[in-house]
Amino acid sequence: MKKTQANIIAIIPARYGSTRFPGKSLALISGKPMIQWVYERTKRSRLVNRVIVATDDDRIAKAVAAFDGEAVMTSLSHPSGTDRIAEVANKTDCAFVVNVQGDEPLIQPDMIDEAVAPLLNDPSIYMGTLCKKIEDREEAFDPNVVKVVFDEKGFALYFSRAPIPWDRDLWAGKNQESGVRSKKSEVRSQIPGIESHIYKHIGLYVYRRDFLLAYSTMPPTPLEAIEKLEQLRALERGYKIKVVVTEHESFGVDIPADLGKIQQHMDRGCK
Repeated sequence: MKKTQANIIAIIPARYGSTRFPGKSLALISGKPMIQWVYERTKRSRLVNRVIVATDDDRIAKAVAAFDGEAVMTSLSHPSGTDRIAEVANKTDCAFVVNVQGDEPLIQPDMIDEAVAPLLNDPSIYMGTLCKKIEDREEAFDPNVVKVVFDEKGFALYFSRAPIPWDRDLWAGKNQESGVRSKKSEVRSQIPGIESHIYKHIGLYVYRRDFLLAYSTMPPTPLEAIEKLEQLRALERGYKIKVVVTEHESFGVDIPADLGKIQQHMDRGCK
């Protein structure tokens, strides 16, 4: 049973034409399409009242209908998932919108609730998201793993594909003192615990509906264009993003090889 009367809708954007992995929403994991895993996990959130898949493809809509889910068809021309969920939100009566990525089948219901809670408790917060402390040192230097730094009150200062914050003394100064430059891989292996103060961004977002609709109409900003990170648009325009640190792990499926990693987690009981 839901523990809030707030009207909270989770929208899962799912397009078929992914550049690196076309049709990935329908890729089977333990016998179920990936979009079903995401949908069913999202439905288990204590705070979400309704879950909708926003898609531009009949094949995905039919797959959602097959497991009795709700899907809404959207425009083919949307440049981002945010635009796709905004189209659905604009036609839906709700107070809050949760953007759950359709390619994260390991998403935990508690993660959604963690992200939503600050907006329920503080009317001054318009947008929220999640992060997790990096435990795999390779992720610290992986540009596909987005990093975030935040202030003492948990509001984002910056998101980047680079390893931020950059620890000058540990990562560069250690070898500069001896006048020797090391390759990045050598720095990684020489310095234990380099990932301990780096947080990776988990791409789940919560918006107040009115802010989402306004945000989706804002033109792209310079830093957003450089990093290819849409959330920087909000920061560049002066809006705060609440960042909640979660202990739960999740990662997306970008290429077919990622399915094996997801399956390993499933086999270890992460269902």
